[in-house]
Amino acid sequence: MKKIPLMVVLLAGLWFAGCRTGNHSGYIRVNQPGYLPYTPKTAVWLSKKSKRLPSFTLADASTGKAIAEIKPLVIKRNIWGYTTVARLDFTSFHRKGTWQIRGGNTRSPVFRIGPDIFNGAADFLLQYIRQQQCGYNPFFGDSCHTEDGFVIFSPDASLDSTHVDVTGGWHDASDYLRYVTTSATAVLQLLYAWECFPDVFRDRYDPSGNPGADSIPDVINSARWGMDWLVKMNPSPELMFHQVADDRDHIGFKIPAEDNADYGRGRERPVYVATDKPQGSDRYQNHTTGIASVAGKFAAAFAAGARILKNWYPDYATMLADKAVAAYIYGRAHPGVCQTAPHLAPYYYAEQNWKDDMEAAAAQLYLLTGEKQYLSDAVGYGDSEPVSPWMGADTARHYQWYPFVNSGHLVLASLKENTTDHFKDYLKQGLERLQKKAGTRPFENGVPYIWCSDNLTASALIQAYVYRKITGDSTFRKTEAGMCGWLLGNNPWGTSMVVGFPSDSDSPVDVHSVVTVRLHRQPLGGLVDGPVYSTIFNNLKGLYLDKPDEYRDVQPDHIVYHDDFADYATNEPTLDGTASLVFYFAALEHEGKL
Repeated sequence: MKKIPLMVVLLAGLWFAGCRTGNHSGYIRVNQPGYLPYTPKTAVWLSKKSKRLPSFTLADASTGKAIAEIKPLVIKRNIWGYTTVARLDFTSFHRKGTWQIRGGNTRSPVFRIGPDIFNGAADFLLQYIRQQQCGYNPFFGDSCHTEDGFVIFSPDASLDSTHVDVTGGWHDASDYLRYVTTSATAVLQLLYAWECFPDVFRDRYDPSGNPGADSIPDVINSARWGMDWLVKMNPSPELMFHQVADDRDHIGFKIPAEDNADYGRGRERPVYVATDKPQGSDRYQNHTTGIASVAGKFAAAFAAGARILKNWYPDYATMLADKAVAAYIYGRAHPGVCQTAPHLAPYYYAEQNWKDDMEAAAAQLYLLTGEKQYLSDAVGYGDSEPVSPWMGADTARHYQWYPFVNSGHLVLASLKENTTDHFKDYLKQGLERLQKKAGTRPFENGVPYIWCSDNLTASALIQAYVYRKITGDSTFRKTEAGMCGWLLGNNPWGTSMVVGFPSDSDSPVDVHSVVTVRLHRQPLGGLVDGPVYSTIFNNLKGLYLDKPDEYRDVQPDHIVYHDDFADYATNEPTLDGTASLVFYFAALEHEGKL
Protein backbone atom coordinates (compact mmCIF):
# COMPACT_ATOMS: atom_id res chain seq x y z
CA MET A 1 0.00 0.00 0.00
CA LYS A 2 1.47 3.32 -1.06
CA LYS A 3 0.87 6.33 1.19
CA ILE A 4 0.70 10.03 0.40
CA PRO A 5 4.15 11.44 1.19
CA LEU A 6 4.40 13.01 4.64
CA MET A 7 5.44 16.38 3.22
CA VAL A 8 2.23 16.60 1.22
CA VAL A 9 0.22 15.91 4.34
CA LEU A 10 2.09 18.49 6.37
CA LEU A 11 1.72 21.14 3.71
CA ALA A 12 -1.98 20.53 3.63
CA GLY A 13 -2.12 20.71 7.43
CA LEU A 14 -4.09 17.47 7.38
CA TRP A 15 -3.51 13.84 8.20
CA PHE A 16 -4.28 10.83 6.07
CA ALA A 17 -6.72 8.22 7.36
CA GLY A 18 -5.50 5.08 5.66
CA CYS A 19 -5.95 1.46 6.59
CA ARG A 20 -4.18 1.64 9.93
CA THR A 21 -5.99 1.42 13.24
CA GLY A 22 -6.17 4.33 15.65
CA ASN A 23 -8.39 6.53 17.73
CA HIS A 24 -10.58 7.86 15.00
CA SER A 25 -14.25 7.53 14.25
CA GLY A 26 -13.90 5.46 11.13
CA TYR A 27 -12.66 5.68 7.55
CA ILE A 28 -13.70 7.94 4.69
CA ARG A 29 -13.21 6.46 1.24
CA VAL A 30 -13.12 8.60 -1.91
CA ASN A 31 -12.31 8.35 -5.58
CA GLN A 32 -8.58 9.05 -5.12
CA PRO A 33 -7.78 10.90 -8.38
CA GLY A 34 -10.87 13.03 -7.80
CA TYR A 35 -14.02 13.88 -9.69
CA LEU A 36 -14.94 15.66 -12.89
CA PRO A 37 -16.84 18.84 -11.99
CA TYR A 38 -20.29 17.90 -13.26
CA THR A 39 -20.45 14.21 -12.42
CA PRO A 40 -21.88 12.37 -9.39
CA LYS A 41 -19.57 12.63 -6.39
CA THR A 42 -19.94 10.12 -3.58
CA ALA A 43 -17.72 9.11 -0.69
CA VAL A 44 -18.33 6.39 1.90
CA TRP A 45 -17.86 6.60 5.68
CA LEU A 46 -17.21 3.32 7.51
CA SER A 47 -17.02 2.61 11.22
CA LYS A 48 -16.59 -0.58 13.20
CA LYS A 49 -17.22 1.24 16.48
CA SER A 50 -19.54 4.18 16.20
CA LYS A 51 -23.32 4.08 15.78
CA ARG A 52 -23.47 7.86 15.75
CA LEU A 53 -22.65 9.75 12.60
CA PRO A 54 -20.32 12.74 12.88
CA SER A 55 -21.03 15.87 10.89
CA PHE A 56 -19.26 15.88 7.54
CA THR A 57 -17.69 18.86 5.81
CA LEU A 58 -15.81 19.48 2.61
CA ALA A 59 -12.60 21.39 3.34
CA ASP A 60 -10.18 23.25 1.09
CA ALA A 61 -7.03 21.12 1.37
CA SER A 62 -4.70 24.10 0.89
CA THR A 63 -6.18 26.19 3.71
CA GLY A 64 -8.03 23.68 5.88
CA LYS A 65 -11.12 25.89 5.73
CA ALA A 66 -14.48 24.10 5.72
CA ILE A 67 -16.40 25.13 2.61
CA ALA A 68 -19.54 23.00 2.53
CA GLU A 69 -21.57 20.62 4.68
CA ILE A 70 -22.16 17.09 3.39
CA LYS A 71 -25.23 15.21 4.49
CA PRO A 72 -25.22 11.40 4.58
CA LEU A 73 -27.24 9.98 1.69
CA VAL A 74 -27.71 6.38 2.83
CA ILE A 75 -27.13 4.94 6.28
CA LYS A 76 -26.78 1.21 6.93
CA ARG A 77 -26.18 -0.63 10.18
CA ASN A 78 -24.26 -3.87 10.72
CA ILE A 79 -23.30 -4.45 7.12
CA TRP A 80 -20.12 -5.93 5.60
CA GLY A 81 -18.62 -6.30 9.08
CA TYR A 82 -19.10 -2.62 9.96
CA THR A 83 -21.27 -1.17 12.70
CA THR A 84 -22.29 1.84 10.61
CA VAL A 85 -21.86 2.76 6.93
CA ALA A 86 -23.00 5.95 5.22
CA ARG A 87 -22.77 7.28 1.69
CA LEU A 88 -21.80 10.93 1.49
CA ASP A 89 -23.12 12.78 -1.54
CA PHE A 90 -21.59 16.06 -2.68
CA THR A 91 -22.62 15.92 -6.35
CA SER A 92 -23.85 19.51 -6.31
CA PHE A 93 -20.37 20.81 -5.46
CA HIS A 94 -18.57 21.72 -8.71
CA ARG A 95 -15.75 24.04 -7.64
CA LYS A 96 -12.32 23.18 -9.01
CA GLY A 97 -9.58 22.64 -6.47
CA THR A 98 -8.03 20.22 -4.01
CA TRP A 99 -10.32 18.99 -1.27
CA GLN A 100 -10.72 16.73 1.73
CA ILE A 101 -13.77 15.37 3.55
CA ARG A 102 -13.81 15.57 7.34
CA GLY A 103 -16.04 13.69 9.73
CA GLY A 104 -15.32 13.95 13.45
CA ASN A 105 -11.61 13.23 13.77
CA THR A 106 -11.50 11.25 10.52
CA ARG A 107 -10.07 12.67 7.31
CA SER A 108 -10.35 11.39 3.76
CA PRO A 109 -7.39 11.33 1.41
CA VAL A 110 -6.90 14.62 -0.42
CA PHE A 111 -8.53 14.62 -3.86
CA ARG A 112 -9.17 17.01 -6.72
CA ILE A 113 -12.18 18.29 -8.58
CA GLY A 114 -11.35 19.41 -12.10
CA PRO A 115 -11.79 18.67 -15.81
CA ASP A 116 -8.25 17.38 -16.30
CA ILE A 117 -7.87 14.76 -13.57
CA PHE A 118 -7.91 11.87 -16.07
CA ASN A 119 -5.64 13.53 -18.64
CA GLY A 120 -3.09 10.96 -19.74
CA ALA A 121 -4.71 8.18 -17.72
CA ALA A 122 -5.48 5.94 -20.71
CA ASP A 123 -1.91 6.26 -21.96
CA PHE A 124 -0.69 5.48 -18.44
CA LEU A 125 -2.43 2.09 -18.68
CA LEU A 126 -0.67 1.37 -21.98
CA GLN A 127 2.57 1.03 -20.01
CA TYR A 128 1.27 -2.28 -18.73
CA ILE A 129 0.12 -3.39 -22.19
CA ARG A 130 3.65 -2.81 -23.52
CA GLN A 131 5.18 -4.55 -20.51
CA GLN A 132 3.18 -7.65 -21.43
CA GLN A 133 4.72 -7.96 -24.89
CA CYS A 134 6.02 -11.38 -25.83
CA GLY A 135 8.77 -11.76 -28.40
CA TYR A 136 10.48 -8.40 -28.00
CA ASN A 137 9.72 -6.80 -24.64
CA PRO A 138 10.63 -3.11 -24.24
CA PHE A 139 10.36 -3.17 -20.44
CA PHE A 140 13.04 -5.85 -20.13
CA GLY A 141 14.95 -4.68 -23.22
CA ASP A 142 15.15 -8.29 -24.34
CA SER A 143 13.29 -10.92 -26.31
CA CYS A 144 11.56 -14.01 -24.98
CA HIS A 145 9.81 -17.15 -26.19
CA THR A 146 11.31 -16.77 -29.65
CA GLU A 147 11.13 -20.52 -30.34
CA ASP A 148 7.35 -20.89 -29.94
CA GLY A 149 6.18 -23.39 -30.74
CA PHE A 150 5.11 -26.95 -31.63
CA VAL A 151 1.58 -27.89 -32.64
CA ILE A 152 -0.60 -30.11 -30.44
CA PHE A 153 -4.15 -31.43 -30.66
CA SER A 154 -4.18 -31.11 -34.43
CA PRO A 155 -6.74 -33.31 -36.21
CA ASP A 156 -4.18 -33.41 -39.05
CA ALA A 157 -1.56 -35.94 -37.99
CA SER A 158 0.98 -34.46 -40.42
CA LEU A 159 0.77 -31.10 -38.62
CA ASP A 160 0.85 -32.39 -35.06
CA SER A 161 4.19 -31.81 -33.29
CA THR A 162 5.56 -29.67 -36.14
CA HIS A 163 7.06 -26.23 -35.52
CA VAL A 164 5.02 -23.11 -36.19
CA ASP A 165 6.13 -19.51 -35.70
CA VAL A 166 3.77 -17.84 -33.23
CA THR A 167 6.18 -15.39 -31.61
CA GLY A 168 4.78 -12.06 -30.51
CA GLY A 169 1.56 -11.02 -28.84
CA TRP A 170 1.11 -10.51 -25.12
CA HIS A 171 1.52 -12.53 -21.96
CA ASP A 172 -1.94 -12.95 -20.48
CA ALA A 173 -1.12 -11.86 -16.93
CA SER A 174 1.92 -12.45 -14.71
CA ASP A 175 2.40 -15.88 -16.23
CA TYR A 176 3.66 -16.37 -19.79
CA LEU A 177 0.69 -18.06 -21.36
CA ARG A 178 -0.90 -16.45 -24.40
CA TYR A 179 -4.56 -16.82 -25.29
CA VAL A 180 -6.52 -15.70 -28.33
CA THR A 181 -9.55 -15.47 -26.02
CA THR A 182 -8.15 -12.54 -24.03
CA SER A 183 -5.74 -11.10 -26.61
CA ALA A 184 -8.37 -10.69 -29.33
CA THR A 185 -10.66 -9.07 -26.76
CA ALA A 186 -7.87 -6.67 -25.75
CA VAL A 187 -7.15 -5.77 -29.39
CA LEU A 188 -10.82 -5.01 -29.98
CA GLN A 189 -11.01 -2.85 -26.84
CA LEU A 190 -7.93 -0.83 -27.82
CA LEU A 191 -9.26 -0.23 -31.32
CA TYR A 192 -12.67 0.75 -29.94
CA ALA A 193 -11.02 3.19 -27.54
CA TRP A 194 -9.16 4.87 -30.39
CA GLU A 195 -12.23 4.95 -32.63
CA CYS A 196 -14.34 6.67 -29.96
CA PHE A 197 -11.70 8.98 -28.44
CA PRO A 198 -8.90 9.72 -30.91
CA ASP A 199 -8.34 13.10 -29.26
CA VAL A 200 -6.90 11.69 -26.02
CA PHE A 201 -4.10 9.37 -27.16
CA ARG A 202 -0.48 10.48 -27.54
CA ASP A 203 2.43 9.42 -29.73
CA ARG A 204 5.49 8.79 -27.58
CA TYR A 205 6.52 5.21 -28.42
CA ASP A 206 7.50 3.35 -31.57
CA PRO A 207 5.87 0.14 -32.89
CA SER A 208 8.13 -2.04 -30.69
CA GLY A 209 7.21 -0.11 -27.57
CA ASN A 210 10.48 1.77 -27.20
CA PRO A 211 10.44 5.51 -26.46
CA GLY A 212 10.24 7.63 -29.60
CA ALA A 213 7.39 9.14 -31.59
CA ASP A 214 6.59 7.59 -34.98
CA SER A 215 3.51 9.58 -36.10
CA ILE A 216 1.23 6.73 -35.00
CA PRO A 217 -0.73 6.91 -31.73
CA ASP A 218 0.65 4.57 -29.08
CA VAL A 219 -2.70 2.84 -28.66
CA ILE A 220 -2.65 1.95 -32.36
CA ASN A 221 0.88 0.59 -32.06
CA SER A 222 -0.25 -1.60 -29.17
CA ALA A 223 -3.30 -2.82 -31.07
CA ARG A 224 -1.11 -3.61 -34.08
CA TRP A 225 1.30 -5.59 -31.85
CA GLY A 226 -1.56 -7.78 -30.69
CA MET A 227 -3.08 -8.01 -34.16
CA ASP A 228 0.15 -9.28 -35.73
CA TRP A 229 0.08 -12.20 -33.32
CA LEU A 230 -3.58 -12.94 -34.06
CA VAL A 231 -2.67 -13.17 -37.75
CA LYS A 232 -0.01 -15.76 -36.90
CA MET A 233 -2.53 -17.69 -34.79
CA ASN A 234 -4.90 -17.98 -37.78
CA PRO A 235 -2.51 -18.91 -40.58
CA SER A 236 -5.17 -20.24 -42.96
CA PRO A 237 -8.97 -20.11 -43.21
CA GLU A 238 -9.54 -23.46 -41.52
CA LEU A 239 -6.64 -23.53 -39.09
CA MET A 240 -6.84 -21.60 -35.85
CA PHE A 241 -4.56 -21.83 -32.85
CA HIS A 242 -6.04 -20.60 -29.60
CA GLN A 243 -3.37 -20.98 -26.90
CA VAL A 244 0.41 -21.00 -26.46
CA ALA A 245 1.83 -22.88 -23.44
CA ASP A 246 -0.18 -24.04 -20.42
CA ASP A 247 0.01 -24.11 -16.65
CA ARG A 248 3.26 -26.07 -16.64
CA ASP A 249 4.50 -22.49 -16.87
CA HIS A 250 3.59 -21.91 -13.21
CA ILE A 251 6.91 -22.73 -11.54
CA GLY A 252 7.80 -19.47 -9.84
CA PHE A 253 8.64 -15.91 -10.84
CA LYS A 254 10.89 -15.98 -13.93
CA ILE A 255 12.32 -13.22 -16.07
CA PRO A 256 10.60 -13.85 -19.45
CA ALA A 257 13.83 -14.49 -21.37
CA GLU A 258 14.86 -16.99 -18.68
CA ASP A 259 11.68 -19.04 -18.81
CA ASN A 260 12.66 -22.64 -18.14
CA ALA A 261 9.27 -24.34 -18.11
CA ASP A 262 9.67 -27.84 -19.50
CA TYR A 263 7.27 -29.04 -22.19
CA GLY A 264 9.61 -31.75 -23.46
CA ARG A 265 10.89 -29.80 -26.49
CA GLY A 266 13.64 -27.60 -25.11
CA ARG A 267 12.60 -23.94 -25.34
CA GLU A 268 9.68 -24.67 -27.64
CA ARG A 269 6.23 -24.47 -26.10
CA PRO A 270 2.98 -26.12 -27.18
CA VAL A 271 0.59 -24.35 -29.55
CA TYR A 272 -2.98 -25.58 -29.17
CA VAL A 273 -5.13 -26.05 -32.27
CA ALA A 274 -8.73 -24.90 -31.92
CA THR A 275 -10.95 -27.94 -32.30
CA ASP A 276 -14.44 -28.89 -31.17
CA LYS A 277 -13.13 -31.48 -28.69
CA PRO A 278 -12.09 -31.13 -25.01
CA GLN A 279 -8.39 -30.51 -24.43
CA GLY A 280 -6.00 -30.74 -21.49
CA SER A 281 -4.04 -33.40 -19.67
CA ASP A 282 -5.14 -36.88 -18.64
CA ARG A 283 -6.16 -35.49 -15.25
CA TYR A 284 -7.76 -32.15 -16.15
CA GLN A 285 -9.66 -31.24 -19.29
CA ASN A 286 -11.84 -28.37 -20.40
CA HIS A 287 -15.37 -28.67 -21.78
CA THR A 288 -14.90 -27.43 -25.32
CA THR A 289 -17.84 -27.97 -27.67
CA GLY A 290 -16.92 -25.98 -30.80
CA ILE A 291 -14.76 -23.25 -32.31
CA ALA A 292 -17.16 -20.32 -32.82
CA SER A 293 -16.19 -18.48 -29.61
CA VAL A 294 -12.60 -18.17 -30.81
CA ALA A 295 -13.46 -17.75 -34.50
CA GLY A 296 -15.87 -14.95 -33.64
CA LYS A 297 -13.19 -13.15 -31.64
CA PHE A 298 -10.73 -13.50 -34.52
CA ALA A 299 -13.30 -12.20 -37.01
CA ALA A 300 -14.38 -9.25 -34.85
CA ALA A 301 -10.79 -8.12 -34.23
CA PHE A 302 -9.81 -8.57 -37.88
CA ALA A 303 -12.86 -6.66 -39.16
CA ALA A 304 -12.35 -3.79 -36.72
CA GLY A 305 -8.68 -3.68 -37.64
CA ALA A 306 -9.51 -3.62 -41.34
CA ARG A 307 -11.59 -0.48 -40.80
CA ILE A 308 -9.42 1.38 -38.33
CA LEU A 309 -5.86 0.44 -39.29
CA LYS A 310 -6.31 1.25 -42.99
CA ASN A 311 -5.43 4.88 -42.22
CA TRP A 312 -1.86 3.74 -41.51
CA TYR A 313 -1.59 0.31 -43.15
CA PRO A 314 -3.88 0.02 -46.21
CA ASP A 315 -2.46 -3.24 -47.56
CA TYR A 316 -2.46 -4.81 -44.10
CA ALA A 317 -6.07 -3.73 -43.67
CA THR A 318 -7.07 -5.43 -46.91
CA MET A 319 -5.52 -8.67 -45.68
CA LEU A 320 -7.37 -8.34 -42.36
CA ALA A 321 -10.69 -7.87 -44.17
CA ASP A 322 -10.20 -11.15 -46.03
CA LYS A 323 -9.25 -12.96 -42.84
CA ALA A 324 -12.28 -11.53 -41.02
CA VAL A 325 -14.70 -12.99 -43.57
CA ALA A 326 -12.93 -16.37 -43.57
CA ALA A 327 -12.88 -16.55 -39.76
CA TYR A 328 -16.57 -15.71 -39.59
CA ILE A 329 -17.46 -18.44 -42.09
CA TYR A 330 -15.38 -20.92 -40.10
CA GLY A 331 -17.15 -19.94 -36.89
CA ARG A 332 -20.59 -20.44 -38.44
CA ALA A 333 -19.51 -23.92 -39.51
CA HIS A 334 -18.29 -24.85 -36.01
CA PRO A 335 -20.74 -23.52 -33.38
CA GLY A 336 -19.87 -23.88 -29.72
CA VAL A 337 -17.21 -22.79 -27.24
CA CYS A 338 -13.47 -23.33 -27.41
CA GLN A 339 -12.20 -23.08 -23.85
CA THR A 340 -8.60 -22.61 -22.76
CA ALA A 341 -6.78 -25.79 -21.81
CA PRO A 342 -5.53 -26.80 -18.33
CA HIS A 343 -2.77 -29.29 -17.58
CA LEU A 344 -1.54 -29.40 -13.96
CA ALA A 345 -4.50 -27.75 -12.22
CA PRO A 346 -8.26 -27.57 -12.81
CA TYR A 347 -8.23 -23.82 -13.62
CA TYR A 348 -9.03 -22.52 -17.08
CA TYR A 349 -11.21 -19.93 -18.78
CA ALA A 350 -14.51 -21.79 -18.65
CA GLU A 351 -16.27 -19.71 -21.31
CA GLN A 352 -19.77 -21.00 -21.89
CA ASN A 353 -21.28 -18.55 -24.40
CA TRP A 354 -20.28 -18.12 -28.04
CA LYS A 355 -23.15 -16.39 -29.83
CA ASP A 356 -22.03 -13.07 -28.37
CA ASP A 357 -18.68 -13.55 -30.15
CA MET A 358 -20.38 -14.29 -33.45
CA GLU A 359 -22.66 -11.30 -32.91
CA ALA A 360 -19.61 -9.07 -32.42
CA ALA A 361 -18.03 -10.52 -35.57
CA ALA A 362 -21.14 -10.01 -37.69
CA ALA A 363 -21.62 -6.48 -36.34
CA GLN A 364 -18.04 -5.53 -37.17
CA LEU A 365 -18.34 -7.09 -40.62
CA TYR A 366 -21.47 -5.05 -41.21
CA LEU A 367 -19.58 -1.88 -40.29
CA LEU A 368 -16.79 -2.96 -42.63
CA THR A 369 -18.84 -4.04 -45.65
CA GLY A 370 -22.33 -2.59 -45.26
CA GLU A 371 -23.79 -5.97 -46.22
CA LYS A 372 -27.24 -6.42 -44.68
CA GLN A 373 -26.80 -10.16 -44.21
CA TYR A 374 -24.17 -9.49 -41.56
CA LEU A 375 -26.55 -7.12 -39.83
CA SER A 376 -29.29 -9.74 -39.88
CA ASP A 377 -26.90 -12.35 -38.50
CA ALA A 378 -25.73 -10.02 -35.74
CA VAL A 379 -29.30 -9.30 -34.65
CA GLY A 380 -30.12 -13.00 -34.61
CA TYR A 381 -27.12 -13.88 -32.48
CA GLY A 382 -27.69 -10.89 -30.21
CA ASP A 383 -31.36 -11.67 -29.60
CA SER A 384 -30.37 -15.10 -28.31
CA GLU A 385 -28.54 -13.54 -25.34
CA PRO A 386 -30.09 -10.14 -24.53
CA VAL A 387 -28.12 -9.75 -21.29
CA SER A 388 -24.82 -11.30 -20.34
CA PRO A 389 -25.81 -13.81 -17.61
CA TRP A 390 -23.22 -12.61 -15.10
CA MET A 391 -25.00 -9.27 -14.78
CA GLY A 392 -27.11 -9.34 -11.63
CA ALA A 393 -25.81 -12.78 -10.65
CA ASP A 394 -24.20 -13.53 -7.31
CA THR A 395 -21.54 -15.74 -8.79
CA ALA A 396 -20.25 -17.42 -11.95
CA ARG A 397 -17.45 -19.72 -12.97
CA HIS A 398 -14.10 -18.26 -14.00
CA TYR A 399 -14.68 -16.40 -17.30
CA GLN A 400 -17.93 -18.31 -17.75
CA TRP A 401 -19.66 -15.41 -19.52
CA TYR A 402 -16.97 -13.78 -21.63
CA PRO A 403 -16.23 -11.21 -22.94
CA PHE A 404 -17.71 -9.46 -19.94
CA VAL A 405 -19.06 -6.66 -22.10
CA ASN A 406 -20.90 -7.62 -25.27
CA SER A 407 -19.24 -5.44 -27.91
CA GLY A 408 -21.77 -6.61 -30.50
CA HIS A 409 -24.55 -5.07 -28.40
CA LEU A 410 -22.59 -1.81 -28.21
CA VAL A 411 -22.29 -1.65 -32.00
CA LEU A 412 -25.89 -2.58 -32.73
CA ALA A 413 -27.30 -0.21 -30.11
CA SER A 414 -25.30 2.62 -31.70
CA LEU A 415 -26.68 2.06 -35.21
CA LYS A 416 -29.56 4.06 -36.62
CA GLU A 417 -31.41 0.98 -37.85
CA ASN A 418 -34.98 0.05 -36.94
CA THR A 419 -33.96 -3.58 -36.57
CA THR A 420 -31.36 -2.77 -33.90
CA ASP A 421 -33.11 -0.16 -31.78
CA HIS A 422 -34.08 -2.73 -29.15
CA PHE A 423 -30.41 -3.34 -28.37
CA LYS A 424 -30.46 -0.13 -26.37
CA ASP A 425 -32.98 -1.86 -24.13
CA TYR A 426 -30.71 -4.90 -23.84
CA LEU A 427 -27.94 -2.65 -22.56
CA LYS A 428 -30.43 -1.05 -20.17
CA GLN A 429 -31.61 -4.40 -18.83
CA GLY A 430 -28.07 -5.40 -17.92
CA LEU A 431 -27.45 -2.10 -16.18
CA GLU A 432 -30.75 -2.39 -14.31
CA ARG A 433 -29.61 -5.71 -12.91
CA LEU A 434 -26.32 -4.22 -11.79
CA GLN A 435 -28.05 -1.21 -10.29
CA LYS A 436 -30.47 -3.40 -8.37
CA LYS A 437 -27.57 -5.39 -6.94
CA ALA A 438 -25.58 -2.24 -6.25
CA GLY A 439 -28.45 -0.69 -4.33
CA THR A 440 -27.91 -3.15 -1.48
CA ARG A 441 -24.19 -2.39 -1.21
CA PRO A 442 -22.42 0.56 0.41
CA PHE A 443 -20.22 1.32 -2.59
CA GLU A 444 -22.79 1.02 -5.41
CA ASN A 445 -20.88 -1.69 -7.29
CA GLY A 446 -23.15 -4.56 -8.29
CA VAL A 447 -20.72 -7.06 -9.82
CA PRO A 448 -20.25 -10.55 -8.34
CA TYR A 449 -16.97 -10.82 -6.44
CA ILE A 450 -15.58 -13.70 -8.41
CA TRP A 451 -12.02 -14.10 -9.66
CA CYS A 452 -11.26 -11.03 -11.84
CA SER A 453 -14.09 -8.98 -10.38
CA ASP A 454 -12.28 -5.76 -11.36
CA ASN A 455 -12.39 -6.95 -14.96
CA LEU A 456 -16.17 -7.25 -14.64
CA THR A 457 -16.33 -3.74 -13.20
CA ALA A 458 -14.25 -2.23 -16.00
CA SER A 459 -16.45 -3.95 -18.58
CA ALA A 460 -19.64 -2.76 -16.89
CA LEU A 461 -18.25 0.78 -16.97
CA ILE A 462 -17.93 0.56 -20.75
CA GLN A 463 -21.55 -0.54 -21.06
CA ALA A 464 -22.77 2.19 -18.71
CA TYR A 465 -20.86 4.91 -20.53
CA VAL A 466 -21.88 3.83 -24.02
CA TYR A 467 -25.52 3.46 -23.02
CA ARG A 468 -25.52 6.93 -21.45
CA LYS A 469 -23.97 8.52 -24.52
CA ILE A 470 -26.14 6.91 -27.19
CA THR A 471 -29.43 7.34 -25.32
CA GLY A 472 -28.93 10.46 -23.22
CA ASP A 473 -30.42 8.50 -20.31
CA SER A 474 -28.60 9.30 -17.06
CA THR A 475 -30.49 6.73 -14.96
CA PHE A 476 -27.33 4.75 -14.26
CA ARG A 477 -24.96 7.69 -13.84
CA LYS A 478 -24.54 7.17 -10.09
CA THR A 479 -24.03 3.44 -10.55
CA GLU A 480 -21.36 4.22 -13.14
CA ALA A 481 -19.68 6.66 -10.76
CA GLY A 482 -19.82 4.09 -7.96
CA MET A 483 -18.11 1.45 -10.09
CA CYS A 484 -15.44 3.92 -11.17
CA GLY A 485 -14.84 4.92 -7.56
CA TRP A 486 -14.61 1.28 -6.52
CA LEU A 487 -11.63 0.81 -8.83
CA LEU A 488 -9.96 4.01 -7.66
CA GLY A 489 -10.12 3.94 -3.88
CA ASN A 490 -13.77 4.29 -2.90
CA ASN A 491 -13.80 0.74 -1.55
CA PRO A 492 -13.36 -0.87 1.89
CA TRP A 493 -9.56 -0.97 1.57
CA GLY A 494 -9.12 2.63 0.45
CA THR A 495 -6.81 1.63 -2.40
CA SER A 496 -6.82 2.12 -6.13
CA MET A 497 -6.86 -1.13 -8.06
CA VAL A 498 -4.53 0.28 -10.75
CA VAL A 499 -0.82 -0.09 -10.09
CA GLY A 500 0.69 3.36 -9.69
CA PHE A 501 -2.47 5.35 -10.41
CA PRO A 502 -3.00 7.91 -9.18
CA SER A 503 0.52 8.79 -8.12
CA ASP A 504 1.14 9.58 -4.45
CA SER A 505 -1.92 7.65 -3.35
CA ASP A 506 -2.77 4.16 -2.21
CA SER A 507 -2.32 1.62 -5.00
CA PRO A 508 -1.00 -1.97 -5.19
CA VAL A 509 2.75 -2.29 -4.62
CA ASP A 510 3.28 -5.94 -3.64
CA VAL A 511 1.85 -7.18 -6.91
CA HIS A 512 1.82 -10.79 -8.10
CA SER A 513 4.42 -10.18 -10.81
CA VAL A 514 8.04 -11.00 -11.55
CA VAL A 515 8.56 -7.27 -11.99
CA THR A 516 7.78 -6.74 -8.31
CA VAL A 517 9.23 -9.90 -6.83
CA ARG A 518 12.49 -10.15 -8.79
CA LEU A 519 13.17 -6.61 -9.99
CA HIS A 520 11.56 -4.64 -7.14
CA ARG A 521 9.81 -2.44 -9.66
CA GLN A 522 6.15 -2.03 -10.52
CA PRO A 523 3.95 -3.19 -13.43
CA LEU A 524 2.64 0.36 -13.77
CA GLY A 525 -0.81 0.74 -15.28
CA GLY A 526 -1.97 -2.80 -14.62
CA LEU A 527 -5.50 -3.32 -13.31
CA VAL A 528 -5.32 -6.06 -10.68
CA ASP A 529 -7.87 -8.89 -10.41
CA GLY A 530 -9.61 -7.29 -7.44
CA PRO A 531 -11.56 -8.65 -4.48
CA VAL A 532 -13.04 -12.13 -4.34
CA TYR A 533 -15.45 -13.86 -2.01
CA SER A 534 -13.68 -15.24 1.03
CA THR A 535 -14.89 -18.70 0.06
CA ILE A 536 -13.03 -18.44 -3.26
CA PHE A 537 -9.83 -17.26 -1.61
CA ASN A 538 -10.00 -20.07 0.93
CA ASN A 539 -10.41 -22.78 -1.71
CA LEU A 540 -8.04 -21.85 -4.56
CA LYS A 541 -4.89 -23.94 -4.74
CA GLY A 542 -1.55 -22.38 -3.89
CA LEU A 543 -2.94 -19.20 -2.34
CA TYR A 544 -1.34 -17.81 0.80
CA LEU A 545 -0.18 -14.50 2.26
CA ASP A 546 3.54 -13.80 2.41
CA LYS A 547 3.17 -11.19 5.14
CA PRO A 548 0.56 -10.15 7.71
CA ASP A 549 -2.56 -8.74 6.10
CA GLU A 550 -2.24 -4.95 6.25
CA TYR A 551 -5.97 -4.69 5.54
CA ARG A 552 -7.04 -7.06 8.31
CA ASP A 553 -8.86 -4.28 10.20
CA VAL A 554 -10.94 -3.24 7.21
CA GLN A 555 -11.61 -6.53 5.44
CA PRO A 556 -15.36 -6.97 4.97
CA ASP A 557 -16.91 -10.11 6.36
CA HIS A 558 -17.43 -11.87 3.01
CA ILE A 559 -14.90 -10.55 0.47
CA VAL A 560 -11.14 -10.04 0.60
CA TYR A 561 -8.43 -8.11 -1.20
CA HIS A 562 -4.73 -8.40 -0.33
CA ASP A 563 -1.82 -6.30 -1.53
CA ASP A 564 0.41 -9.36 -1.32
CA PHE A 565 2.34 -10.98 -4.17
CA ALA A 566 1.35 -14.46 -2.98
CA ASP A 567 -2.35 -13.73 -3.58
CA TYR A 568 -2.68 -14.35 -7.30
CA ALA A 569 -6.49 -14.27 -7.02
CA THR A 570 -6.80 -10.59 -6.04
CA ASN A 571 -3.47 -8.88 -6.76
CA GLU A 572 -2.38 -10.02 -10.21
CA PRO A 573 -2.79 -7.57 -13.12
CA THR A 574 -4.50 -8.82 -16.28
CA LEU A 575 -4.15 -7.88 -19.93
CA ASP A 576 -7.82 -7.82 -20.88
CA GLY A 577 -9.01 -6.05 -17.73
CA THR A 578 -6.44 -3.30 -18.29
CA ALA A 579 -7.42 -2.96 -21.97
CA SER A 580 -11.06 -2.52 -20.96
CA LEU A 581 -10.09 0.24 -18.55
CA VAL A 582 -8.14 1.97 -21.34
CA PHE A 583 -11.49 2.63 -23.00
CA TYR A 584 -13.12 4.03 -19.88
CA PHE A 585 -10.19 6.22 -18.85
CA ALA A 586 -10.12 7.58 -22.40
CA ALA A 587 -13.84 8.31 -22.08
CA LEU A 588 -13.27 10.25 -18.86
CA GLU A 589 -10.45 12.32 -20.33
CA HIS A 590 -12.62 13.08 -23.36
CA GLU A 591 -15.57 13.99 -21.14
CA GLY A 592 -13.40 16.38 -19.15
CA LYS A 593 -12.65 18.30 -22.34
CA LEU A 594 -16.32 18.88 -23.20
